[in-house]
Amino acid sequence: MSDRQEMPVSQSVLAVRTADPQIAHAELQKLFVEHELQVSRDGRLDFTLDVVPSESFVFGRMGFGVEICFEAPPMESAYQINIPLRGTCVLDQHGRKCTAEAGRQGVVMDPVAPVSYRWDEVSRQFATKLPRQRFEAHAARLVGASRAETIEFEPCFDLTSEAGQSVMATMDFVFAELSRPGGLAAIPSARSELESLLMTQLLAVVPNQYTPMLNQPGGSGADRAVRDLVDRIERDPAAVRDTADLVAMSGLAPRALQLAFREHVGTGPMAFVRGVRLDRVRHDLLNGRGSVTEVAATWGFHHPGHFARHYRERFGVSPSETLRSP
Repeated sequence: MSDRQEMPVSQSVLAVRTADPQIAHAELQKLFVEHELQVSRDGRLDFTLDVVPSESFVFGRMGFGVEICFEAPPMESAYQINIPLRGTCVLDQHGRKCTAEAGRQGVVMDPVAPVSYRWDEVSRQFATKLPRQRFEAHAARLVGASRAETIEFEPCFDLTSEAGQSVMATMDFVFAELSRPGGLAAIPSARSELESLLMTQLLAVVPNQYTPMLNQPGGSGADRAVRDLVDRIERDPAAVRDTADLVAMSGLAPRALQLAFREHVGTGPMAFVRGVRLDRVRHDLLNGRGSVTEVAATWGFHHPGHFARHYRERFGVSPSETLRSP
């Protein structure tokens, strides 16, 4: 069993610390779902909960310090993804049990069935609650389905694979950015892009009915689709919010889009979008159409540090140097 190093808690995080089971129960019900919380009598509760700000998602990190069990009715309005950071847990839903160990597996609770979820005394976990309507609509848009439907996830998923590690890295990044004062939590459009990235990753990595479509290679029409997509991006790069938009524009599955784009363009599709936007930023700076911050925001760059790094990598100078150019 492996433990993960946790990030420090920022002042922008909702932080709860209590030894009172009733307070712990009340805080969890406000954020997640109505449930019964059974606390072992063999130890003293040491409840810790850190939640970062997000408009419709819940990104939390929690532990109890004792063995506990949740018993809950169907969530109905949300999916929940839990990833153990320490310890072991056992999920029982749809009459199927799965055991998840820190660093090795994560678990998914779907919205249509009751759930029983047991943690050992050292367990500490990421808990992410995703709104059902938005998640299902995102999945349908990715695969070009005419209507949204319940996502039938496997209850446990592998974190030891490269794809599983990428999900964990995204979770870490999302939590860090949303908890950082002045970070992406303060920029709704950037926060929405992060949430879309996480949803796409989960759909592609955690086995469900959409996973084969999201990972299938492209067909013979992929090269034409990529050429058309390149033209559309160059005409209006601001119209692209995330990978789901590119999938909808191209008609290709996400995996097929990535492969075809790298084959025909030499880079990933979102990297190409970023390059086109950077070109527009440079053009506007050279023509004095605003400050660096204003022009960057116009073209969708909301993280100053990341923007400055990408700009220097592409043009060999900083944005401010371009602005000062004669």
